[in-house]
Amino acid sequence: MRSLFAAVLLTLPLTAMCADRITGKTFATRSEVYAPHAMAATSHPLATQIALDVMKQGGSAVDAAIAANAALGLMEPTGSGVGGDLFAIVWDPKTKKLYGYNGSGRSPKSLTLAEFQRRGLTDIPPHGPLPVTVPGAVDAWFALHGRFGRKPIADDLAPAIRYAREGHPVHEVIAYYWGRSVPTLSKWPGFTEQFTVAGDGAGKRRGPRTGEMWKNPNLASTLEKIAQGGRDAFYKGDIARTIDAYFKANGGFLSYEDMAAHQGEWVEPVSTNYRGYDVWELPPNGQGIAALQILNLLEPYDLKSYGFGSPEHVHLFVEAKKLAFADRARWYADPAFAKSPVDKLISKDYAAQRRKLISMDKALKEVQPGTPKELDEGDTIYMTVADADGMMVSLIQSNYRGMGSGMAPPGLGFIFQDRGEQFVLKEGHPNSFAPGKRPFHTIIPAFVTQAGKPWLSFGVMGGAMQPQGHVQILINMIDFGMNLQEAGDAPRIQHDGSTEPAGQATVMSDGGEVDLETGYPYETVRALMRMGHSVRFADGPYGGYQAIKVNPNGGYVGASESRKDGQAAGY
Repeated sequence: MRSLFAAVLLTLPLTAMCADRITGKTFATRSEVYAPHAMAATSHPLATQIALDVMKQGGSAVDAAIAANAALGLMEPTGSGVGGDLFAIVWDPKTKKLYGYNGSGRSPKSLTLAEFQRRGLTDIPPHGPLPVTVPGAVDAWFALHGRFGRKPIADDLAPAIRYAREGHPVHEVIAYYWGRSVPTLSKWPGFTEQFTVAGDGAGKRRGPRTGEMWKNPNLASTLEKIAQGGRDAFYKGDIARTIDAYFKANGGFLSYEDMAAHQGEWVEPVSTNYRGYDVWELPPNGQGIAALQILNLLEPYDLKSYGFGSPEHVHLFVEAKKLAFADRARWYADPAFAKSPVDKLISKDYAAQRRKLISMDKALKEVQPGTPKELDEGDTIYMTVADADGMMVSLIQSNYRGMGSGMAPPGLGFIFQDRGEQFVLKEGHPNSFAPGKRPFHTIIPAFVTQAGKPWLSFGVMGGAMQPQGHVQILINMIDFGMNLQEAGDAPRIQHDGSTEPAGQATVMSDGGEVDLETGYPYETVRALMRMGHSVRFADGPYGGYQAIKVNPNGGYVGASESRKDGQAAGY
């Protein structure tokens, strides 16, 4: 592994990593964006512009977020769509309070653990009908709109409908992931007909290439029905009946009854204080509290004096992540089925207890989950929007694995998520499959307040990278003094190989792997190896970041990193 990383480093002087900017950090790709009234940061420039247009026309940040999210389901189906789930945190300036929404769907009620066992499966397949769960995004739109929307939801959906009918040019990173998905998903009914274009050879189909126009009239029709008929048009109308018939015809279990019974829920965000900043996440069935646990573990260490990219910085981060993720595997699950001791897990006392396992010069190879005191009893888009009234929305939405399950009902123009793959096919596990249960979720929005006032709305896309990314953004800003753009552009760390809460729930026994993006000095790599870390160079698992910060001088600051196709803009 050392030779592989060294070989990669030897090639770096031949490649320009970024332009020679005259201000800021050398790794920054651009300046922060400043605006006096409103800001939007999404993973697609057209979605960002839609959000700004909605706010200019009198819509709230929530109206703008719904409009942009609907557009992303069309423009970035490699990570989102109405076939997936949604989580959000909203800062309401009227009540001066944060509101959280868990828009995750449940497993089909007619599918049982015994059915998987009868088929001889030890894992839920990543594609096809078996990993499909009820999509919660549309319900979440209407819940958020009912409380915080100002414009008719038909107005919010109109830009996505127009682009779906008239077409838009596909962006580079999206085209790349789309092309990778086609060979895998084409065998599932409805995918090829609705998500490919004519290829170069006779009879061949492919994903659209960079710059090619893409239309999705089926999705336009689906969104029009939702705009006209409301939430029930999706969960109880003809759309739900089409879904029911499609899964019955193709060996699936998702039914009309599952759709009609769906309901997301408002939840209270939870927090920890890190060096004077209150960091907020949503409680399980998501993994957001892992970020809070990592921050608690890191807080006593003087990261600023160690310096960004130092062996101590990387080592302490990785070790804290291992400890938090051991608990993630044991305790994070649907609270309706498994008790999760959230308050204890994110407490400073528990962090102090677990921190004793960290050595400054030796990597942990195995980590057992903790037993919190007093307990005796278990591909994605991120976007953020802020309006002129001070409302801020942190929203994340996903089909899970890129374009999801591949299951695309005829005439509807969207693909169902495969989030059910996150269940464990083992009795007694907190995340064990059960009918009507929400799976463990990776998508997490984040928010930060200071002295009871909003400071930062942000998120990082990318599976298990998400809580790791949340922590890195915050320590980059708070400990290392980076600005909003630099904090996202800085080279990232990803630790892979922790004990997992999903699939076969494999247990870490070798310390896992430390992936380092280009930019970390070889002296750091060498020191990590001598501590027992296995270091490697990985291609693209580092997520994508959007953020909006309150400007103390008025208005907002926005950032969108270069790993995705996104844009931060305001007015």
